[in-house]
Amino acid sequence: MTIQIRKLDSTAPDFKSTLSAVLAFEASEDEAIDRAAAQILADVKARGDAAVLEYTNRFDKLEARTVNSLEIGKDALRAALNSLEPQRRAALQTAADRVRDYHERQKKETGSDGFIYTEADGTVLGQKVTPLDRVGIYVPGGKAAYPSSVLMNAIPAKVAGVQEVIMVVPTPNGIQNELVLAAAAIAGVDRVFTIGGAQAVGALAYGTATIPQVDKIVGPGNAYVAAAKRRVFGTVGIDMIAGPSEILVICDGSTDPDWVAMDLFSQAEHDELAQSILLCPDADYIAKVEASINRLLGAMPRKEVIRTSLTNRGALVKVRDMDEACEIANLIAAEHLEISAENPQQWADKVRHAGAMFLGRFSSESLGDYCAGPNHVLPTSRTARFSSPLGVYDFQKRSSIIHVSEAGAQTLGKVAAELAYGEGLQAHAASAEFRLK
Repeated sequence: MTIQIRKLDSTAPDFKSTLSAVLAFEASEDEAIDRAAAQILADVKARGDAAVLEYTNRFDKLEARTVNSLEIGKDALRAALNSLEPQRRAALQTAADRVRDYHERQKKETGSDGFIYTEADGTVLGQKVTPLDRVGIYVPGGKAAYPSSVLMNAIPAKVAGVQEVIMVVPTPNGIQNELVLAAAAIAGVDRVFTIGGAQAVGALAYGTATIPQVDKIVGPGNAYVAAAKRRVFGTVGIDMIAGPSEILVICDGSTDPDWVAMDLFSQAEHDELAQSILLCPDADYIAKVEASINRLLGAMPRKEVIRTSLTNRGALVKVRDMDEACEIANLIAAEHLEISAENPQQWADKVRHAGAMFLGRFSSESLGDYCAGPNHVLPTSRTARFSSPLGVYDFQKRSSIIHVSEAGAQTLGKVAAELAYGEGLQAHAASAEFRLK
């Protein structure tokens, strides 16, 4: 079973254009999907529960009579947790504890407590940090279930101090995933509704008689969910519009090639549009990784998905040296970056753009997906150039504090008035000047 994975060489005259073609991905904005999502959102906004119920019954093949019947109570979540066999429950708890510990530290280290200071004239300035009141988290259902997504989205919200976390998860044919419900119990989710798709996004964004309106919606979903999130942004906040998953491996040739091959598989198995790329200065090592890919593929249950992903969007890239690999990594700005090398930190220091960096040969990306601690909700499609992993800061907002003293008003008033006159805004100037002695 051979994969025809693309091989590139950075010394080739057309390398940059070829790499750009490999990286090119237009987010799916199918007009039919966008129109359908818009229609569903408008219907949910107009008819509330009735529309949510109608679409949920139609798409998930249910026969629910009320939206209330689609809510899973906390007792049921706790029962799901208690039903897990001990080893799996322990793993879920360990992952949750690590994610919570990481985000507790993140909260302390990112200025989440705000600040305040007093100037010489008594003027007080600062910043107040407050959590969002209510957040909605979308958890995919159907083809796959992701308890890890529950932990990664709900726990930082709770650490931030969000009062109420509302989870929506589709349950096609009424099949509920116990591990997902157990994760909701561990993460402290407040309410769970078994709805999905654009109708779930609409219910969270606009609110219905049964489902309360939230302030922000986070979590991944299908094309309809992505289209709906785009459309409700502004009414509520959203985390990001995620593209296909990506992994970029920089390797100096010292890691077992089977390990690197499997790391490339770990993203390729997500879906056919996922991207896996290796950068390495050693041509012989690249050949070994390619041999490992072809030898290991047959044992993979999702081998056809992996084959399509690696064939269409994968690449093995021969670079001049590790310095150039880092330059190319900054151009790619991958969601997941593994630096599998003897001294990974020296190369990590040269990388500016990556969603998450995994340093050293023992740091497989899969550990970050589940239990390392940092968030696995990461920027994709080169958006790591300007955005960050989901974190506590995404569930908080900041208010400026300005308490001007009488003495401060004498100094600042003159400055403000002068600038206001310059802008032709006389009322602004007068407002400041009225307070001058």
